[in-house]
Amino acid sequence: MHAHHHHPVDEDVKNIKVAFFLNFSFTIIEFVGGMLTNSVAILSDAVHDLGDSFSLGLSWYFQRVSKRPRTKEYTYGFKRFSLLGAVVNSVVLLVGSVVILMRAIPRLLHPEQPDVKGMLLLAVLGVVVNGLAVLRLRRGRSLNERVVSLHLLEDVLGWVAVLIGAGVMYFVDAPIIDPLLSVGITLFILYNVYRNIRQSMHIILQGSPAAVDLDEVQRSIVKMDGVKSVHDLHAWSVDGQYNVLTVHVVLQRDQTMAELGLLKVAIRDTLLKLGVQHTTIEFEISDEDCNMEGCC
Repeated sequence: MHAHHHHPVDEDVKNIKVAFFLNFSFTIIEFVGGMLTNSVAILSDAVHDLGDSFSLGLSWYFQRVSKRPRTKEYTYGFKRFSLLGAVVNSVVLLVGSVVILMRAIPRLLHPEQPDVKGMLLLAVLGVVVNGLAVLRLRRGRSLNERVVSLHLLEDVLGWVAVLIGAGVMYFVDAPIIDPLLSVGITLFILYNVYRNIRQSMHIILQGSPAAVDLDEVQRSIVKMDGVKSVHDLHAWSVDGQYNVLTVHVVLQRDQTMAELGLLKVAIRDTLLKLGVQHTTIEFEISDEDCNMEGCC
């Protein structure tokens, strides 16, 4: 039984590792190719892919770290370390985007002709390399793999846009398309940076998980046999995927330890279906004085 658990674990780490090296290798090619072709659109996507390389590298690292058992120092495990990676990645993308905009905006006023043939070659290569990474990750089963594959799918679509733009410039003398593509890609990056930072801060500040409907959680517990009411309901997320909830459950009547055990299992099973992976339950009798701040 022990050996059976290792293959899928090794496979998800291996998939992300392969995607990382594909993406990082091509990012280097992009920076060189962007300079040689004089294309700010390709340089913009190079910055995007550099951010993706950071994300993939951190996902690869944290996919391995997340398998470590919890410790006395990190009692919830190491999942929240991924938030640090998200913040670092966002800062890198933010700085890179500002640099690219400083280069692209003057080109809108004074367009320069890029090497269209070189752009076409790099665009085709970009679609192929990023497409291979997406296919590799879509074979995986872990949530981490699926999230990263969706992120890389955005890269494929970005390269399709560059391919179309280069194709138009190949037949039409319209060098302004290149800086327009650059600005469009950069604004898309900045939008995602804003969204990632906002989500990371929401998790760090222990906001309620968007995937957990607390009203539905309360209704589901109260309608169980033997439950009178609930209070002191708190929910937060460790890393945006692993959600934690604590709740005080007021009983209609006294129950035996065996009955409480069955009720506890029923509550946890129900909440697991509602997106809560870790639930802590405290039972109370109806006339018990609850001294928890904000519990009533």
